[in-house]
Amino acid sequence: MKNITKSLIALLALAVVSCSVEDVQDRPVIEGVDSPVLTAPQSGAAYILSPDAADSQAERFTWNSANYGGDVEVTYAVEMDKKGNSFKTPKELGTVKSQNQVSVSVSKLNSAALALSATPFVAGDFEVRIKSNVSTNIMYSNVVGIVVTPYTTETPKLWVPGGYQNASGYGSDWTHSSAPTLIAEGYGKTAFEGYVYFATAQDGTKDGQGFKLSSQADWSGTNYGVGTTGGTISTTGGNLSIAAGYYRIKADTDPTKLTYTALKTTWGIIGNATPGGWDTDTPMTYDPATKKWTVTVTLTAQSAPDNGLKFRANGNWDLNYGDTGANGTLEEGGTNIGTTAGKFLITLDLSKPRNYTYTIVKQ
Repeated sequence: MKNITKSLIALLALAVVSCSVEDVQDRPVIEGVDSPVLTAPQSGAAYILSPDAADSQAERFTWNSANYGGDVEVTYAVEMDKKGNSFKTPKELGTVKSQNQVSVSVSKLNSAALALSATPFVAGDFEVRIKSNVSTNIMYSNVVGIVVTPYTTETPKLWVPGGYQNASGYGSDWTHSSAPTLIAEGYGKTAFEGYVYFATAQDGTKDGQGFKLSSQADWSGTNYGVGTTGGTISTTGGNLSIAAGYYRIKADTDPTKLTYTALKTTWGIIGNATPGGWDTDTPMTYDPATKKWTVTVTLTAQSAPDNGLKFRANGNWDLNYGDTGANGTLEEGGTNIGTTAGKFLITLDLSKPRNYTYTIVKQ
């Protein structure tokens, strides 16, 4: 009985070995013969993307099949990278198996461009190719250059890194992460504004001094410096210069404009609720630690909109803020702020661009 059992086990083992050898011999040899050929888009194809068409097709990528020497299932992927990056950090736009086309949506192409550090609303150069693979055997198609202008639904910002930051309460010099920002009017807009304090004068011609306007929170975006004429900026100019003070900075990055202004400001309150009435400002004091202006003052009771107080810059009406809607948020040229009688700590916060606020707290 033992001999019969041993014989059966030996026969089964031989059968398994025989099947395994035959399986290996019968497997097709997979080798790359001809690479895929990208046929669409054509070189130089340009895409101006819009959030209104996010779900629409941006492009149908097509290619001729790769040849692996037999009837095998091939996986294809459309890859995209920055021009000149040699596909070191490619983003995948889509994959298919044994097909010759991929439809890529506007939102997909936009996400890839932004992931590759493209600047929203600015045309950027990219390259695309087809990657084919069967198991570990990979081949790549020809490379085609395209131009993509991506969008963002976030309101664009400009960072203001410079040699003034440490002395002015904005962290280390030339550090984007702690630098103040300017903000645009809305997504797709190019007119920026915000307030920045410079504790010391900045001479952009001197080493380590001055500042730039950066489209990203690092140096990989578009960086604007001094323009060729007064009141302009450029992407090739040196650092911007400025005297010490607290400034409202405006910039327009539209390539046809590239304008820049810096208005030095001091702030006060004015109105028939204040000690100086409508004739004389009561000055406020800026604190670099809190980034806020404050004043402690005795007010009289006054009802808006005809009476009350406003925040005014430089002792004139060229720049002033009121509170239309009485919600604690300021609007340029807005409605007078109503008051009650008493001693109050008044705080003006201009540190968050285009979201200017105030508080009036009884003491």
